[in-house]
Amino acid sequence: MLDWSQPKYCDLPGLRMAYWEAGEKQTSRPTIVLCHGFPEIAYSWRHLMPALAQAGFHVIAPDQRGYGFTGPALDDRGRSEDIPLYDMEHLCGDLVHLLDALDIQQAVFCGHDWGGLIIWQMPYLHPTRAAGIIGVNTPLIPRFSMDPIDAMRMALGDDMYIVAFQDFGPPEAALEADIARSFRLFYRRGDGRAAEGPWSNFALFKILDLPESAWPGTPILKPEEQAIYEAAFSRSGFRGPINWYRNFSHNWQMSANQDPHIAQPCLMVCADSDPFFPVESALPMQAYVQDLETQTIENCGHWTQSEQPDALARITTDWLTRRFV
Repeated sequence: MLDWSQPKYCDLPGLRMAYWEAGEKQTSRPTIVLCHGFPEIAYSWRHLMPALAQAGFHVIAPDQRGYGFTGPALDDRGRSEDIPLYDMEHLCGDLVHLLDALDIQQAVFCGHDWGGLIIWQMPYLHPTRAAGIIGVNTPLIPRFSMDPIDAMRMALGDDMYIVAFQDFGPPEAALEADIARSFRLFYRRGDGRAAEGPWSNFALFKILDLPESAWPGTPILKPEEQAIYEAAFSRSGFRGPINWYRNFSHNWQMSANQDPHIAQPCLMVCADSDPFFPVESALPMQAYVQDLETQTIENCGHWTQSEQPDALARITTDWLTRRFV
C-alpha cells in the first residue's frame, strides 16, 4: 500500500519533484505516468494507481511543478516575473526529466483536467518519449484562432475563473484565505443547477463568496481525503498552480507552428456530466488523432478519479492491456 505522506524525490533541472511509484518496470509494457490537474495532487490517482500496478504496469504519479511535496520551481521568488517558469515547455520538460532520472525511455501519459492539457502536448514537444496518451475528461483542444484568454473573456466575461486568474496575487490570496472552504467548493457533484447564475460562466470567486448552503451538489471527498488536499495546498500554496493558467497566452503563442496531428495511440475517457468538458467537446479530436478510442463514463462529473474510480480503472486497464502487450 502506498504511503501518500512519504514520496520519493528526483532532483530535476530547476525542480525537486516528489513522486510515487507502484509496480515493476518491464520491457514488454510501458510505464504509465499519471498527471493531475487543478487543484489536485498525485493523491488524486490513489484508486487508479494500484489498479494499474495490479494489472501488471509500472506506474508513476508526481506532484507536479508548484504542487504539494514538490512545491514551487527552485528559481521562483514569488514575483510575476517568475510566471514563465510554469509554461508548457517547463511542465512537459519536467516529465521528460523525470523519465531520464528513472532511466525510462518511453511512457504512456495519462492526464486529468490541466494534466490533460499537458499530456496532449507531449506528442508535439517530445514525440519520441510518448508511447501513448490517455485523456481523462480533458480532450485534445484544437489551437484557438485567437489568444485564448481574449476568447474566454469575450465568451464568459472577466469573472470567469481562468480570466480572473490572470490577475497576479488576489486569486491565490482568496483561495488561501480559507483552504478548507475552497476545497469544499471545488470537490462537489453537480445537481443540475450548474447553468444558473455565476455557475453559468464559472465565476469562481463570486461562487466562493456565496454561503455554502447556496452551493449546488454534494461533497465528493471524505473528510480524511480532503484533509490530505488541504495539507498539500497549505504546504505549497496556490500561486504556482495558478501560474499554469497565467501561461495560457504564452503557450498559445509558442504553439503557432505545431502540426496538430498525433500518431500515437490515444484513449479519450469522457464523463457524461462534466460541466467543463461535455462529451461533445471530444468530437473535434477525430480530425487530428489517427488512432483514437473514446469511452464515456456514466453518472460522472469532472472529478472522475474520485467519482467513478472503478469505471476509470476498468477502461484504462482494458485499453492498455489490448494496446501494449
